[in-house]
Amino acid sequence: MATNSIVDITKLSPKFQDLYAKAVDFVENECIPAEKTFALQMGQGDQRWKIVPPVIEELKAKARKLGLWNLFLGQDYPEGAGLTNLEYSLIAEVTGRSPKLAPEAMNCSAPDTGNMEVFAKYGTPAQKEKWLVPLLEGKIRSAFAMTEPRVASSDATNIETSIRREGNEYVINGLKWWISGAGDPRCAVYLVMGKTDPDNKNKHRQQSIVVVPADTPGITVVRPMQVFGFDDAPEGHCEMVFKNVRVPVENIILGEGRGFEVIQGRLGPGRIHHCMRCIGMAERALELMIHRVTDPSRRTFGKILADHGTIVADIADSRIQIDQARFLVLNAAKKIDEAKAKGAMKEIGMAKIVAPNMLLSVLDKSMQAHGAAGISQDTPLAHFYASARTLRYADGPDEVHRNQLGKTELRRAAEITAKLSAQKDKSNRLASKL
Repeated sequence: MATNSIVDITKLSPKFQDLYAKAVDFVENECIPAEKTFALQMGQGDQRWKIVPPVIEELKAKARKLGLWNLFLGQDYPEGAGLTNLEYSLIAEVTGRSPKLAPEAMNCSAPDTGNMEVFAKYGTPAQKEKWLVPLLEGKIRSAFAMTEPRVASSDATNIETSIRREGNEYVINGLKWWISGAGDPRCAVYLVMGKTDPDNKNKHRQQSIVVVPADTPGITVVRPMQVFGFDDAPEGHCEMVFKNVRVPVENIILGEGRGFEVIQGRLGPGRIHHCMRCIGMAERALELMIHRVTDPSRRTFGKILADHGTIVADIADSRIQIDQARFLVLNAAKKIDEAKAKGAMKEIGMAKIVAPNMLLSVLDKSMQAHGAAGISQDTPLAHFYASARTLRYADGPDEVHRNQLGKTELRRAAEITAKLSAQKDKSNRLASKL
């Protein structure tokens, strides 16, 4: 692993330093070596959606014994480990080096992290007891059902799913897709976003979120969606139908019309978690590239690959890109600690745009250096690439974040104009004295 030169880890809390050292050792010496076993235990065909590879439960037991458990829940939550967002971001980078195994092994994987944060932040005591406790214990998994196939879900005001109250129940009807985790046999609960008040003049008060147990009648998981051919079993990213699904009114989260408030509270820190895992994947991709191009058995035109200038330039560019992205992400995490997610939207947006695109660039160079092996199942690079490309949509597409960032900058126009005008006036006065 490359040494993090942006943050002096020794200046952070002793608790973090202990957990960070354990996380590095756990990911490098337990998770990464277990990746092949996980793939073999997955099996073939429909079995892949019914059986959870035993190795993941073995890793979870090891992680929990080490105290590497629920680290994502920060200082605002008594259920968490008490880390700052900056501290957890550094650990999330480490888990990104084995993105399929390490986050889940440490009970820090999406979408469970965001859902647990919703329950911890907004849940009633009864909701916490029924759903948060088993999620924190790693006994069940969950999904967040928002995205829909018939509308542009990058603008969540477009969602069409109906959540209609009838007496003491809500009745849910709608289509959802790309619902991560819905294919997992351990998925026990969905958080479903829909419209309880579609005629409200305030478009951001039309939506609500309700808790829906996965075994509720009327739910159909239609199919897993594929990302460049990967279906990410057993969790999957599924298309779903909710047809006359009934849940009690006490399953509402926070209250009717407060869905946007909930998702904004859910997504802020989570976006940074994704971004730091991108840094970890990029670091591993660069390491694999360096190993490949210095292999003396692989020579082209009489030279090892590392003796070719284009390869050297790609390695240098990758190093620059990774460190630039890391700075943006850690800066955003620090800003969240200082001003909460709402006060760090500019920093979060910049990190969310840059990190997945950086990862795609580094992966592309690493794959190119590996030749055909780089796009095969013999390295993790192709799967990393599929995940990275997905992250340009997940938690808000690049275009939305870029638009918000640009508008934030434009709000400085009056201040800038006043400053330039004052400078021009002073310049004219000085010139007139000559």
